[in-house]
Amino acid sequence: MQASRLIAVFAAGLMLAGCGTDRMDRVDTTMKPEPLDAQPVAPVETGQLPDPTTDTAQFPQKPANDPNAALQGDQMAATALDVKKENMVGSWKVSAAGANCQMFLTLTNLGAGSRGGTRGCGNELALMNSWEVTGKQIVIKDRAGNQVATFYKTGENKFDGRSNTGTPIVLSR
Repeated sequence: MQASRLIAVFAAGLMLAGCGTDRMDRVDTTMKPEPLDAQPVAPVETGQLPDPTTDTAQFPQKPANDPNAALQGDQMAATALDVKKENMVGSWKVSAAGANCQMFLTLTNLGAGSRGGTRGCGNELALMNSWEVTGKQIVIKDRAGNQVATFYKTGENKFDGRSNTGTPIVLSR
């Protein structure tokens, strides 16, 4: 019995000895960072902004809807291949308006659809939050549940579609 008490006291002493350290004694607390030099600032201008409803030359015009977009969408829908949601899961390459990025689709439920997202997309797809399959159509939605883009399967591991603003978008693997 004495030996077990002696071992317990010895073990406790070793543990407490490990708590003491002199590492913090060598920290130099007198070192202070050098102050930064002030940077020049351009003068601030004041004045009244033009009325955006009267000065139309200053602002770009809203793009007109492409009358062929609806026809092309109908053609894609008519020739679209069947889609299985399980086959959509994973990473996709996205090509839209000359830019490339990535889209990720999961089967994790999010509202009425499944969770999804993009990386490096600077177009409407940057708003993507969820997706769902409706018939032969893939619908991409934003956080509020608004439709951002739609796609149809046009080949093995290839989907063609458009954003709501009419930008053609291709998904591929």
